Amino acid sequence: MDVNQVMVLMVFLSTIFALIFSNQRPSTIFAVAVLGLMVSQQLSFDDILENLTNKGLITLILLLLVSSAIDKTALIKRLGRKLVTASFTASFWRLFGLTFFSSALLNNTAIVASLIGPVKQNQYHPASRLLIPLSYAAILGGTVTLIGTSTNLIVDSFLQEHGHPGFNFWDFTLFGLVAGLSCGLLLFVTTPLLPTIANKQNDYREYIVEAEVEADSELIGKTVEENHLRNLPELFLVEVIREGQLITPVSPDLIIMEGDKLIFSGNVQKLDSLSHIRGLTTFAEADGILRENLTEVIVANRAQIIGKTIKALGFRALFDAAVVAIRRDGEQLSGKLGEITLQAGDFLLLATGPDFQTRQNLGKNFFILSEQKISRPLTYWQEWVTVGGFLLTVGLAASEILPLGIGLLFFAALLVGAKVTSSGEIKRNMPLNLIVVIVGALSLATALENSGVISLSTSQLMPYLSDTNWFLALAVVYLTTLLLTEFVTNNAAAALMFPFAYGLVEIIGAPLMPFALAVAFAASASFISPYGYQTNLLVFNAANYRFKHFIQIGLPISICYSTIVLLLLNMVYLQS
Repeated sequence: MDVNQVMVLMVFLSTIFALIFSNQRPSTIFAVAVLGLMVSQQLSFDDILENLTNKGLITLILLLLVSSAIDKTALIKRLGRKLVTASFTASFWRLFGLTFFSSALLNNTAIVASLIGPVKQNQYHPASRLLIPLSYAAILGGTVTLIGTSTNLIVDSFLQEHGHPGFNFWDFTLFGLVAGLSCGLLLFVTTPLLPTIANKQNDYREYIVEAEVEADSELIGKTVEENHLRNLPELFLVEVIREGQLITPVSPDLIIMEGDKLIFSGNVQKLDSLSHIRGLTTFAEADGILRENLTEVIVANRAQIIGKTIKALGFRALFDAAVVAIRRDGEQLSGKLGEITLQAGDFLLLATGPDFQTRQNLGKNFFILSEQKISRPLTYWQEWVTVGGFLLTVGLAASEILPLGIGLLFFAALLVGAKVTSSGEIKRNMPLNLIVVIVGALSLATALENSGVISLSTSQLMPYLSDTNWFLALAVVYLTTLLLTEFVTNNAAAALMFPFAYGLVEIIGAPLMPFALAVAFAASASFISPYGYQTNLLVFNAANYRFKHFIQIGLPISICYSTIVLLLLNMVYLQS
C-alpha cells in the first residue's frame, strides 16, 4: 500500500469515526473530508464538479424542492384531523395506513411533521402510544418506491456513477410492501409495550384567535367532535359565541351553526390548520389583510388605545393592520376578538399592510417585538395543480414514459408559474446540508477508487472471498449497513457502504442489484435508535420517550423487517 492509498484510507476511517463519535453535522464532516482529500491531491476539483452534477443527486434535489410545495396542500392536514377516534385499533390502522402509503410518494419527514400535531392533540389516547408507530410507518412506507426516501435516490446516484442505469421506479415495491405490511402487523401486536406518557408542556405562548363559520362551511350541522375541532395541532377550541351568547366550556356534542364565532387558544404558527377548514374565516381574513409575515407588538403603558375595543377603534384604518391574535399574561381572555378591551401590556399579533411602518402613531401605542411567519393556504385551483401535477409526474416516471428528473423539473416550473411557490422560497428550501453529504460521499468513493484502495482490497480478499456464498455476503453487507445507520444518519450510512458493497460484488461475481437494494433497505431500517432517522428524532422530541422505548419496540421490528427483506432478495435475485 503506497502513501496515497494510506492517506485516502485514513480520511475514510476518520470520517466514519467522526460520524459515530462526534457531535458535528454530517455535512461538516464530509466537507472536511473532501477538503483534506483536495489538499493532499487525492481529489481534483473536476472530480467534485462531476459528482455535483450527478443525475441521481439532481433528481433528489428537485424531489425535495417540490415536496415542500406539496406539503402546503390541505390533503394530509385534513385527513390528519380525522385519524384518531375512540377506538385505539381503528386509530392505529388509520394512522399507519395514511402514513405508510403517503410516504411511498411524499417526503416522509414532512408527513410525520404534519401528523404529530393532530396525534398530540387527540382526546382519546396518550400520544406516546401512537407517535413511535407514526415514525415507523413513515420509515416503512418510504422503502416502497424509488422516491419514497432520499436514501433510495442516494444509492441510485451511486449506481449511475458506476455506469449502471439505476433503479426503476418499482424495484423496491415487492420488498417494501411485504416487509412494511408485515412489520405493521407486528407493530400492532406489540403496542402493549408502548409507554403511556403525559404530553410535554407547551413551549409556545398562547394567543387567542377568532374564526367565523361562513354560510358555505363544511362544519355546519355537525358536532365539534364530528368536525374533529379537538384534534387541531396546538390550537384549542375554548369558546363559541352564538348570537351574542357565550358558550363555554364547549361540549363535544355542540352542533356548529352558521355565524358561530369560534374562539381558539394556542400557537398562532399553527393558524394554517384553521385556514384548511373550508368556510372558516379568521378575524384578520375577514378584515382582508391576513399575510404570511406577522408582526408581534405589545401595547405601550401610555398608549391612546388603552381602554378601547379593537372594533371601536377602527383598528384597520388607524394602523393599516388587522389583529390576528391577542395574548394577555396572567389572565384568560374571553369573548370576541373585536370586543376585547385593550390594556397596557397586551400582546397583539398583527397582519400589517404596506403603510403600517409609515404610520406616525405606532410609537405612541406599541413596542414592536418581532416578526413571525405563518403558512398561507393554497387556493382550490392551486391545490389541484399541485396534487394533480405531482401524480402525473410520478405516473409518467413509473410507466417509464418520462424520466423522473425531467418530469420534476417541469413540475417545479409549473409550481412557480402557478404561484404555489416562488424562486425565493426554492432558494430557502435548497437542501444544502444534504447536497454536501452526498457530494462528499461520492467524492470519497471516487478517491477510494482512483487511489486503488478498492482494487487493492479486491485483490487481497479475492483468495478468501471468491467462493463465498452470495447470500452470506448479502447478509454481511446488509447487517453492516444496518449497524452503521443506527450510529450515523441513514444517508451517510448508504453513502459509506455502497463502495464496499460494489467492491465485494466484483470479488464474488454476484449480481449488483440485490446488494444495492440491501444497502438502501438497511440504511432506512433505523428502528432501534431515535437518532438514526429524522422521523424518529421528531417523535422522540415530541414526547417524553426514553431510549429504551425505541429498543423495546424497534428490536423486534428490525429483526422482522431484515429477515423478510434478505429472504426476498435471495429468492428474487440469487436463486433465480
